[in-house]
Amino acid sequence: MKKLSLLFFVLVLLGTVSAMAQTVTGRVVSEGDNEPLPGVAVLEKGTNHGAATDFDGNYTFNLQNSEGAVLVFSFMGYETQEVSVDGRSSIDVVLKSNNIAVDEVVVTALGIKRESKTLTYSSQEVSGEEMMKARDVNFMSGLSGKTAGLEIRKSSSGAGGSTRTVLRGSKSVNSVSDPLYVIDGIPMVNNKGDQAGMWGGTDEGDGLSQLNPDDIESISVLKGATASILYGSQGANGVIIITTKKGKEGKTTVSFNSSAIFESVIETPDLQFSYGADGGTAESWSYTKGNYESDYVDDFFETGYNLINTVSVSSGNEKMSTYFSYGNTGAGGVVPNNSYQKHNVTFKQSAKMLDDKLTLTSNVMLTSERSKNRPGAGYYLNPLTGLYLFPRSGATPLSDSSLGAQPFSYFKDNYQYFMTSRNMNWQEWHIKADNQSNPYWLINKQPKTDLTKRVIASLTLDYQITEKLKFQARGSYDYANKTFEQKFYAGGNTVNISENGRWNYKKFADKQLYSDGIFSYQNEFGDLSLSAVAGASYQESVYGDGVSVDNGTNDLLYPNEFYFQNVPDNVAIKSIYGGKIIKEGVFGSVQLGFKDMLFLDLSGRNDWSSTLAATGNESYFYPAAGLTGILSQMVTMPEFISFAKVRASASQVNNEVPWGLIQVNHSINASGSVDRNTVKPFTDAKPEQLVTWELGTDWRFFNGRLGLDFTYYHITSTNQALSKTLSGSKQDNYYTSMYFNAGEIVNKGVEIVLNSTPVKTSDFEWNSSLNFSKNNNKVVELYPGEPSKYIDLGSSEGYINRIYTGGSIGDMYGIQFRRNDAGQILLDEDGTPLKTASDSPVYLGNLEPDFSLGWNNSFDYKRFTLSFLINAKIGGKAFSQTESILDGYGVSQRTADARDKGYVAVNGITEESGTVMTQIDPQLYYSTVGGRNGIAEAYVYDRTNIRLTQLALSYDLDVKSLGLPLQAASFSVVGNNLFFLYKKAPFDPELSMSTDLGSQSLDNFNVPATRTYGFNLKFTF
Repeated sequence: MKKLSLLFFVLVLLGTVSAMAQTVTGRVVSEGDNEPLPGVAVLEKGTNHGAATDFDGNYTFNLQNSEGAVLVFSFMGYETQEVSVDGRSSIDVVLKSNNIAVDEVVVTALGIKRESKTLTYSSQEVSGEEMMKARDVNFMSGLSGKTAGLEIRKSSSGAGGSTRTVLRGSKSVNSVSDPLYVIDGIPMVNNKGDQAGMWGGTDEGDGLSQLNPDDIESISVLKGATASILYGSQGANGVIIITTKKGKEGKTTVSFNSSAIFESVIETPDLQFSYGADGGTAESWSYTKGNYESDYVDDFFETGYNLINTVSVSSGNEKMSTYFSYGNTGAGGVVPNNSYQKHNVTFKQSAKMLDDKLTLTSNVMLTSERSKNRPGAGYYLNPLTGLYLFPRSGATPLSDSSLGAQPFSYFKDNYQYFMTSRNMNWQEWHIKADNQSNPYWLINKQPKTDLTKRVIASLTLDYQITEKLKFQARGSYDYANKTFEQKFYAGGNTVNISENGRWNYKKFADKQLYSDGIFSYQNEFGDLSLSAVAGASYQESVYGDGVSVDNGTNDLLYPNEFYFQNVPDNVAIKSIYGGKIIKEGVFGSVQLGFKDMLFLDLSGRNDWSSTLAATGNESYFYPAAGLTGILSQMVTMPEFISFAKVRASASQVNNEVPWGLIQVNHSINASGSVDRNTVKPFTDAKPEQLVTWELGTDWRFFNGRLGLDFTYYHITSTNQALSKTLSGSKQDNYYTSMYFNAGEIVNKGVEIVLNSTPVKTSDFEWNSSLNFSKNNNKVVELYPGEPSKYIDLGSSEGYINRIYTGGSIGDMYGIQFRRNDAGQILLDEDGTPLKTASDSPVYLGNLEPDFSLGWNNSFDYKRFTLSFLINAKIGGKAFSQTESILDGYGVSQRTADARDKGYVAVNGITEESGTVMTQIDPQLYYSTVGGRNGIAEAYVYDRTNIRLTQLALSYDLDVKSLGLPLQAASFSVVGNNLFFLYKKAPFDPELSMSTDLGSQSLDNFNVPATRTYGFNLKFTF
């Protein structure tokens, strides 16, 4: 109590002293329209004492030193103005626009900051606040639709799942089109674990999901190789630069950011519950209607939740700044027993020394991440197959046939029974099938856990050698220890599982050591300006270093005991190793400017990569050049044109081959003998080569109220690492295949960014941004002289993601209806549709959209802000294996509608007799067209969809008027992926089975798409 009294006395005393100081009030408006400017920074020159204007442009300022006081007014987009107080108590200020929007400083390669108008390539920046408006746990989703040319796809694995991020199209058949991620100038590890596939499996997440999004200040997207050439081959597919928050000069502030977000399924497949099984089969092909249990599918899915909380502390003075944060994320998915937990600790400190010439910055980021029962996809061991396919009229339990047909609720309440002969619990279900199990057995008796412990530590030294010359040295260590474990209890489906159960365990580490040293020089010589960078870097990465064990169908020694000593002798406890890569590089960049209106960029880098060691090609050089001209400073423009520039750039970047292709990699099996590698070492490997050129222009109109950015790019990728089979005399030393360099893939397209402020008054402001992108991908050549050879990037039964020479990445092939020249479906004499041969799949379309749109809007009215984002993907195809199997089992609403009518309408003709048939029996039709190996053509859908991606309404509290002991406070209601404005596919075509290149727009019993909604509270002390 005494301490509280003392604190109160001190606060009153400080307030009294402050009241005795001179107070200055006034209003700040913009020149021309005389509109008030909220948020203008007001600083007493020579001190750290500052304030800001309110929503009406008004300010109140208590001077620390009345004598000779000067106030400094600064605001983005306007010229900074200094005003002498001279004893006045009221000072109104008019700020003049300086089009600073084009002069704003952006973060580029290696963390180098440059004015955006000088850039010779395309880049976009998104603030951390903008990215996290909808509070999505997978924070990269916050960039979707807000950056032209950036394609972001989520897997269906929920919280902590990985994302697929591609800039300007897929450029390689080796699935390495992901951009490089950089944190505060230092490359980070973003390895993806295993992914779900047709036969099951689980997405094991990625490195990005482990970061705390509340620590992010901004994200810069460098879209092409020209923009990121200083990062070397790692930046060949573009770079996403993450700048984290740091301590700010001034008094200590404590911020708390908390959100509670709820998640629900948008739609499940359109299922029927009117027709049951016929004669006790596992399929629902009865033609007699019944009144059957119908709510168990909806009841299976739960309301998920995401609880995201971050507390941060920021402080600093002229010499030192400190930032600390702790974040906690807890989530529960829509699939029962799925949970996710993440803890983040960040500590960042910066100190100036030696008369401010030396600055040391340290940053430590700690992460602990745990995921339980992350949902997968595919046929096997997926709870959704049994949930969707269960016979509508019920089924007889395997444990007791005398019970007769029981509804699904029986199997939910009794998902296991005690098997006396095995003295253990056994799965209760109605069928022994490879593609379905009791959903409740799977979620309770096949638990899986992912655990990651990660530390990213970095140290940066900046030394100002002279006013013009600076040296920077950086070092970082990124270490992630990962454990994956899945237990399969005995008594379940025996597909890939032994009678005594199965234990799949692996523990491994990813490590990366990075360091660089960079000299930078800036100077002006009359009308000329010079900016130069030169440096060197060293990077050492080790991936997947650990152990694994998986007994598969080999019996554990004792049932349901999951530890190393219980693994049978014929199962090896393997040492796993994903590879070690060392890369050294030297680099340099020069920018020459003329009269602040013409800028020439020249850059180059040389790398030495261990993945090409002993090939003679381990050293490779790549150059880049760019030119920018500020038209609005070269010639007199009409008054409505505020700024105009044109730019052009070109680069050649080399990308090393994947690890392990040039070495002989034998392994030791459980019996102690050698399993020989059958792939011939790639001893003459050359690096993959990407040649990029782009043209662009950037215009601002009406004093920055309207902006247009246009880019055309062309990317040619050659020297792909392709595999071919060795046969006959070409085989030696047991080698059956080899790699060679060939292939050419071209991506070309346009990106358009339109920014505007249609309305701006003293109380209301509307800001809008439209992002448009279109990419055309072409496989110019694969295997020279062999146009019929192809590469399969992924497949499902009846469907193949395949590329030929002349095709495109994303081409889909599969089984079609056989038709005559008139387009009629050919039928057997009994009406069975005929289909093309399974070994000769036919082109069905391309999975990539024709173009993408993102429309982002915010409306500010006094203290309220309403924002929404609409995303559109126009064109392209998507395929659903789920719908095919639902039809084959007779459980889709389509099959019920057909039975209601008594037929399926077709335009058919029998192949032999030429009899025209327009109606086919529903079971006959769907048993052929649907199912696991049906006619894929019938389940190819238009990928076009338009959705309300984000919606947020926030209110900034007037903490002063309310008398709250806070600096700021706000409350938001948020939503994400709320609903579709247009969609043809019966599923979300943007939700993929996995993030693998060959699994995009593929639905194979994926977890349904979800919407999220909730609230967010932020306040600062």
